[in-house]
Amino acid sequence: MDQFIVTPLFGDDAVHWYTPTNVTLWMALTVFAVAGLLIYTTRGRAIVPSRGQSMAELSYGFIYKMVEDVAGRDAVRFFPYIMTLFMFILFANLLGLIPWAFTTTSHIAVTAVMALAVFLTVTLLGFILHGAGFLRLFWISSAPLPLRPVLALIEVISYFVRPVSHSIRLAGAMMAGHAVAKVFAGFAGALGVGAVIPIVAVTALYGLELLVAVIQAYVFTILTCVYLKDALHPHH
Repeated sequence: MDQFIVTPLFGDDAVHWYTPTNVTLWMALTVFAVAGLLIYTTRGRAIVPSRGQSMAELSYGFIYKMVEDVAGRDAVRFFPYIMTLFMFILFANLLGLIPWAFTTTSHIAVTAVMALAVFLTVTLLGFILHGAGFLRLFWISSAPLPLRPVLALIEVISYFVRPVSHSIRLAGAMMAGHAVAKVFAGFAGALGVGAVIPIVAVTALYGLELLVAVIQAYVFTILTCVYLKDALHPHH
């Protein structure tokens, strides 16, 4: 599990809130990678797009359609925030697959901040737009009257558990995949020349991790859209 240890880039082993660490470095590289795709490759606005511009435009259209389909047309004004979330998580996951890289999204401290930001944004937005009417989200009017208080309590608990599940799902998936890959890589190193099966397993697992990296970014983003829809339309 040493691949998940947070280490300072300079100085001693003490890590403070202001200490530049490997987490800081790879988060900065993630931001630069996203900026490179969305800003540098599209600077020419070519009619016949380059590969980079095509990828940027496809990403833009994909997330825009997701927001519109899941959260509704009136949620499009929050598209920049959701697009930022998706691209950051996607590139953080993909950069973490580079050998000797650090996967920032494997740390609950990183994913929890993003999940709490979504939770607070959605909750505040719900009360700003609807006031006390936002509480209708927890009242199941279609259920029998005696069951409504019980269901309301369950809905409140599940609502406040959202940031926990939202953050643990991403961090757990990234940490588990990298840990298993390290185990198989260790087998390959121990067996030497005859390590055919571990090498094949690592190769297959690496392909699976590439898929998981994209899926987890999609899952985090689409759940954000679902939560945003609850804030915009609590009576639904």
